[in-house]
Amino acid sequence: MKTVTLAHGNGGAENQELISKVFYKAFKNDILTKSEDAAVIEDGNLAFTTDSFTVSPLFFNGANIGKLSICGTCNDLAMMGAKPKYLTCSVIIEEGFDIKSLEKIVNSMKKELEINEAIVVSGDTKVVPKGSVDKIFINTTGIGQIQQKGISSNSITQDDVIIVSRDIGCHGATIFAAREGMDMSSDLKSDCASLFIQVKALIEAGIKITALRDATRGGVSAVLNEWANQSDVCIEVDEQKIPVSNEVNGICELLGFEAMSLANEGTFVMAINKDEASKAIEVLKQFENSKNASIIANVTQQYSKKVVLNSEWGTKRFLELPTGELLPRIC
Repeated sequence: MKTVTLAHGNGGAENQELISKVFYKAFKNDILTKSEDAAVIEDGNLAFTTDSFTVSPLFFNGANIGKLSICGTCNDLAMMGAKPKYLTCSVIIEEGFDIKSLEKIVNSMKKELEINEAIVVSGDTKVVPKGSVDKIFINTTGIGQIQQKGISSNSITQDDVIIVSRDIGCHGATIFAAREGMDMSSDLKSDCASLFIQVKALIEAGIKITALRDATRGGVSAVLNEWANQSDVCIEVDEQKIPVSNEVNGICELLGFEAMSLANEGTFVMAINKDEASKAIEVLKQFENSKNASIIANVTQQYSKKVVLNSEWGTKRFLELPTGELLPRIC
């Protein structure tokens, strides 16, 4: 690895290599190496996270970079069982950017903050010469109050099953269609949404969650591989049970994508004790964007640190971490 490539930002194998060999090597500590969606600090009472957003195009069916920036950070907090409370917002804007577009982006951020009952308490604005940045980049950092302690991707065991909260791949498919000017003549749109309301409902129902992760870059495939590695387990996926819309399936078949590797921005993966799985599904199906929540996998010890995809034909193959560029600038 001599230079950084677009593949190093894909959320897959190259991205993990960059993080482990450069950033973890320099910054390694007990909190960071847990590799969670957010750091758990202050004796397990607070969650703390940061994220940057460079999506192209800025506006797409279902959301824009502003809504995405709030959902992304608030969802990372929610994945640790935390109620989003305080955010910072830093914006790098290219000279000549349209003020009306900026107001539209900021208003979508305001709306999503209200949904999360969170507030922006600090920020920074930089304007750079034309050509120095592609229109606008946004960074958001968040702090949340943990409502259920002990959620960790390092604690998954054979007592757990894996649930996905909705049909997968909508964000990645939508971004690709927008970039390529594809007229889908369908209802395809990004799944971008805030997820704490669902997490809160699960917690209030008394469900003990083992692990949560929103399946952004690298999709469900990346999440499951990270979990299998972190918890030293095998995750066996039933391919027939993976919810995928006809529109996403169509794009995957047309362009050779794997739905499991496409990015999501309002879809989470959950590990939960198999005895509570049915109850969790009932809770999730109360929400419109979780109507097709599904149990997609079991946890075993068949192949340590591996994800196995079992097909409807009785065959099986390893589901590896995504590699290559995939879709750069997806979030």
